Amino acid sequence: MKDTFGQSISITLAGESHGFGIVAILSGMAPGIPVDEDFIAAQLTKRRPSGAISTSRQEADEFEILSGVFGGFTTGTAIAILIPNKNTISKDYSELASTARPGHADYSAQCKYHGFQDYRGGGHFSGRITAGIVAAGAICLSALEKKGIKIGTHIAECAGIRDRKFKNTEEDIDSLNEKLFAVLDDESGKKMEEAILAAKSEGDSVGGILETAVAGVPAGIGEPYFDSIESRLAHMLFSIPAVKGVEFGSGFDMAKMRGSEANDSFFVDENGKISTKTNHNGGINGGISNGCDITFRCAIKPTPSVSKEQETVDFIKNENKNLSIKGRHDPAIIHRARVVADSAAAIVLCDILAQRYGTDWLR
Repeated sequence: MKDTFGQSISITLAGESHGFGIVAILSGMAPGIPVDEDFIAAQLTKRRPSGAISTSRQEADEFEILSGVFGGFTTGTAIAILIPNKNTISKDYSELASTARPGHADYSAQCKYHGFQDYRGGGHFSGRITAGIVAAGAICLSALEKKGIKIGTHIAECAGIRDRKFKNTEEDIDSLNEKLFAVLDDESGKKMEEAILAAKSEGDSVGGILETAVAGVPAGIGEPYFDSIESRLAHMLFSIPAVKGVEFGSGFDMAKMRGSEANDSFFVDENGKISTKTNHNGGINGGISNGCDITFRCAIKPTPSVSKEQETVDFIKNENKNLSIKGRHDPAIIHRARVVADSAAAIVLCDILAQRYGTDWLR
């Protein structure tokens, strides 16, 4: 199993949904970078369940930094973070040891790990593991912001209801980072929450689209081909369990355009900075940043755990069966996933920037 991502700066994840806890190890951060534990806690709060639109499983996500930080600063050695699991009800999963829940990894895990996998709560495949990405990502987000780079994600669409687009990117990012339900238009947010509750009342779930903007990335970072910014970000973003699609800039809509429309015309602004009049390419040309906002969108699938009866199989007895999933589940996870997208992007960008300028550049 490959549980480490990154080159100059890397993250390693360990743990299971109902195991002792989640562990994240962030390696390669330069010494002397401030670590704000209050900020890490605030970021984990954004990922935690909130109200009727989320699961009733409540984890405090009280974390402990085991190494790599002393006196509020990174030491330059590996940063190990432990997030204990405290609110587990494993009996909810006792009947699922041999049942393939539709949309889950139960059957594929059985094929790969031959029955030795921890099936409780989805085990290592659970979205619970993303708490480690958020904790480690908080350190990276802080380091980037001190270098003038800001990252923010909003719920661009949920249950067919759309939020407005980014306008003033930095102001919008600041606004989003103060919200638990990250939308740019609060009225759209209310309609989304109503749609989530409607799906819940029917024993069902909904998905949506997250849109992320990164402001302040200097031009000239990234590589062509295999280590392009798109390649590296997509690799990490597809590691978020619910992500089923990633596009940059105008993405698939560019297929409907002519070249003259899809091309971003360059100009020199009043401050002498080279920029583009549009941003269909999402701030990236040839796999390398061009100095404009980096933008991307992630398709988040509906939560696969629903209480409606579904057809499936018992893969031990090799027979068909029907299933109504019990337990504590989210009718939507998109509002919790947005901070995971922020954190994942921050880890990738710290790694790319460290490769370009050296790890001390982040200090």
